[in-house]
Amino acid sequence: MEKHPNVHHHSTTELGILDVRHPESLMEDHIRAGAEDAFFVADLGNIVKQFNLWKRYLPRIQPFYAIKCCTDTMVLKTLMDLGTGFDCASKTEIETMIKLGVESERIIYANPCKQASHIGYAKDCGVNLMTFDNANELEKIKRINPEAKVVLRVLTDDSKSICRFGVKFGAAPEMTKSLLELAMELDLDVVGVSFHVGSGCFDALAFEEAVKVARTVFDQAEEIGFNLSLLDVGGGFPGDSNYTKISFEEIATVLGAAVDRYFPEEVRVIAEPGRFFVSAAYSLCVNITSRRVVVDRRMEAGSLETEDQVTQSDAVSYMYYVNDGVYGSFNCILFDHAVVTPKVFMRNDRRGIDFEDKDLFLSSVWGPTCDSMDCIAKTALLPELNIGDWMLFEYMGAYTLCAASTFNGFDRSSILYTKSE
Repeated sequence: MEKHPNVHHHSTTELGILDVRHPESLMEDHIRAGAEDAFFVADLGNIVKQFNLWKRYLPRIQPFYAIKCCTDTMVLKTLMDLGTGFDCASKTEIETMIKLGVESERIIYANPCKQASHIGYAKDCGVNLMTFDNANELEKIKRINPEAKVVLRVLTDDSKSICRFGVKFGAAPEMTKSLLELAMELDLDVVGVSFHVGSGCFDALAFEEAVKVARTVFDQAEEIGFNLSLLDVGGGFPGDSNYTKISFEEIATVLGAAVDRYFPEEVRVIAEPGRFFVSAAYSLCVNITSRRVVVDRRMEAGSLETEDQVTQSDAVSYMYYVNDGVYGSFNCILFDHAVVTPKVFMRNDRRGIDFEDKDLFLSSVWGPTCDSMDCIAKTALLPELNIGDWMLFEYMGAYTLCAASTFNGFDRSSILYTKSE
């Protein structure tokens, strides 16, 4: 695939001078330059806009970007320059940020259940702020890094979220006091409380209720003798309101008020947003490599000799095969409960064509592998498309690239970068 001039690709580690055209203009130019493989366009300007939106609605809460969501170096460097912190969950994630030049104080090791050697690595890097939610973890931390600044992750109601974490993490209300007492016995420095209402939260009140739970644990800690100074409100912030049917502004209004109501100004408040920053920044263009016409089975067998003889009234649907799928960028369908919507980007070498409803057909979209599970969209209404036409999928920045594989020999989609104004 030819590289577009003045555009950084996935291997780039310096921001440099970026193209400032609209992402769709960049897509069209790249296709007309001879592209055939699927590719992303990442608009770093959108990440800056999201950061400014965060500061406007949640000025008291410092975002610590959850890098698992999208580990693209260009994203990490953009957020570094904006001054965010980073939520890391493993040795490799910590190493990534340290090598990029992030100060250890801007990292929280936010995995309640950590491998021993990873705790040791974090200690060597000066990353001492870390979470826990059980007694065995406390004892392990004490043995490896007795100077750690630990944060108790508490269990809160995550039933109003698409991806629920409570089945795996979080100390139940009846356990928090005993864990705090154990930390005191071990002479570990408990500095705060964290929670996570689940990824893709669709009820703003879930944040308010979680803040109340955290306040109760703060009070327990003070009774035991700790002086907590940190509240971590976790993630769950939408990057696309179509995903959760609730806007960031709605959540931020409720959360910001709850934090101010239950915690004095001297308590530092952080959060762990992921998809909020990157979801809308990435769009994915895929090329139709094959097509199948599904004929109405009510017709008599053998009545049609060639596909050319199939009329619009005869065709029930079209099956389109594209060059990225659920083993690649669309793994979000399996792992993140994502619902993606195909749009026509270029048809018959023309862009931006409007189609009347009568010209739409029931269609399905399939990935390139030989696995029948590799289905991107089982039902979609699309105009008749042909091999070589292009589809566009928006909101593809979160939990896509980071978990893509090369199963069946298909490469991961490349990335073009722009920075719109």
